[in-house]
Amino acid sequence: MTSKPGLNHVNIFWITSIHIVALASIFYFSWTNLIVCLVGVFLLAPLGINVGYHRLLCHRAFVADTWLRNSLAVLGVLLGAGPPMHWVAMHRMHHRYSDTDKDPHNSNLGFWYSHILHLFRKDEQEASGNYLERYAPDLAADPFMVKLNRYWIWLAFATLPALYFVGGLGLVLWGGFLRLMFTWHIMWFVNSASHMWGYRNYPTRDKTVNCWWVGILAAGEGWHNNHHAIPNCAAHGHKWWEFDISFQFIRLFEFFGWVRDVKRPPTSSQFVDAEAAFLQS
Repeated sequence: MTSKPGLNHVNIFWITSIHIVALASIFYFSWTNLIVCLVGVFLLAPLGINVGYHRLLCHRAFVADTWLRNSLAVLGVLLGAGPPMHWVAMHRMHHRYSDTDKDPHNSNLGFWYSHILHLFRKDEQEASGNYLERYAPDLAADPFMVKLNRYWIWLAFATLPALYFVGGLGLVLWGGFLRLMFTWHIMWFVNSASHMWGYRNYPTRDKTVNCWWVGILAAGEGWHNNHHAIPNCAAHGHKWWEFDISFQFIRLFEFFGWVRDVKRPPTSSQFVDAEAAFLQS
């Protein structure tokens, strides 16, 4: 028997708690703590979340060696991005129903809903109980991903004693809680601001835009209109000024021979077919 959609009390508790604890970091400032926080937000998060969870696992924008694929997924877990199968399923759901009533973070319901409030309620399809098999069947068939999805919370929590051992409570607050809070909000800006404030290179079926400041903060994820036009493209920046740090990591991996079949932007006239093909996959 499946539960009916309603408030997600687990998310409400954890998201609220992490924000409250993160505030205590102001009493433990040090340059070391700040540097660790910034490395986590602007270097590790683009690798684990943007490259790993998003462009590789969700959109299969390139093929990676197994060790790299699994390592990026583990890094995303350690950073607190959440269970990878759930993340992928919800994001694919977002693409399929972008800016409609079935979109998990429908921007038509306002900035705050698409940014954070959608996380405080259970999505109707998520509550049905079979959304992982429906939207992430490739990962559901992978034993490593199934185990990672099941035990992710223990790996994420394991980072806290490791940070404490290295730098005490201050590093736990800055490298753990504050870093996670900043990472979350930057990811959430892609769902909110990048559906509201910016310009469009492609006439997609939704309200996605390229928001320049989200593009900077989110290491290339803010070129969201480009991404929705060609979802399986490894590069989200399509104009010369749309710098995409995450894609530079992919190019570096390609240079070393760790990834292959990297999908690059097709011509403008081809984007409709690319979007339609993804929505039907």
